[in-house]
Amino acid sequence: MKSFITAAREFALDEEGVTAIEYGLVAAVIAGVVVAAFKTLGAGLDTAFTAIAAKITTVLNT
Repeated sequence: MKSFITAAREFALDEEGVTAIEYGLVAAVIAGVVVAAFKTLGAGLDTAFTAIAAKITTVLNT
């Protein structure tokens, strides 16, 4: 049992390769937040972008 605890402790303290995993987890969390935000704000964003596109079209056609 002592060797298992020692191995677990060494594994926990080993930081090699952790950076790539951490970046992957951070990217996944950010992607999840962005998806949730777009789902929540989707209708409002659609309306806003439609209004902006209409104004740009009006300015370009004059």
